[in-house]
Amino acid sequence: MTINLFDRRKQRTRFRIAQNAGGRPRLSVFRSGRHIYAQVIDDAAGATVAAASSNEKEGKLAKSWNVAAAKDVGKRLAERALAKGVKQVVFDRGGYIYHGRVKALADGAREGGLDF
Repeated sequence: MTINLFDRRKQRTRFRIAQNAGGRPRLSVFRSGRHIYAQVIDDAAGATVAAASSNEKEGKLAKSWNVAAAKDVGKRLAERALAKGVKQVVFDRGGYIYHGRVKALADGAREGGLDF
């Protein structure tokens, strides 16, 4: 079975994150054409600590695929993670380029209080 280039890049990124995580949870990003999803994952326990997306009913913007919606998702995720006691995370961009919506989500999470 061959692995496509996107999955190979994702595996390489995940390996580097695991090497340098130091026991911190991982902020994972998934970006589709219409929505953006993010979750804070505790890899040691194998559980999701907090999650947010642009597809949620509360706080949904008129356009869920733009940079403003991604920044809003980052702020909501940070709020939920801080409520669970998570302040420091490792950012996993999921193989996506750190630009546009992915960067806006990271900036929103930093503004919300997460440290990475």
